[in-house]
Amino acid sequence: MKFDEVPPWRLFRVSEAMVLLSMSRSVIYEQLRSGRLCSVHQGRARLIPASAIADYVQLLTDETGDRYDRSA
Repeated sequence: MKFDEVPPWRLFRVSEAMVLLSMSRSVIYEQLRSGRLCSVHQGRARLIPASAIADYVQLLTDETGDRYDRSA
C-alpha cells in the first residue's frame, strides 16, 4: 500500500498503520502504550482509527515546530 493510496475505511490494523506511518511494529505498540497513538478493540483485534492516525501525524508535525518545511 502506497501513502497516496490510503484506503477509504476508517479503522486500520496495526500492520496497516505500520505502512501508513512508515514505522515498525514495535514503535507502533510503543506509541500506543505511551498514549500518543490511540486504538480501539473489536473482539481480539486492535484497530487504529483514521482520526487517531491523523492526530498522531499532527502531533509529530507540531513537535517539529519551525523545523517543519510545509513546502516539501
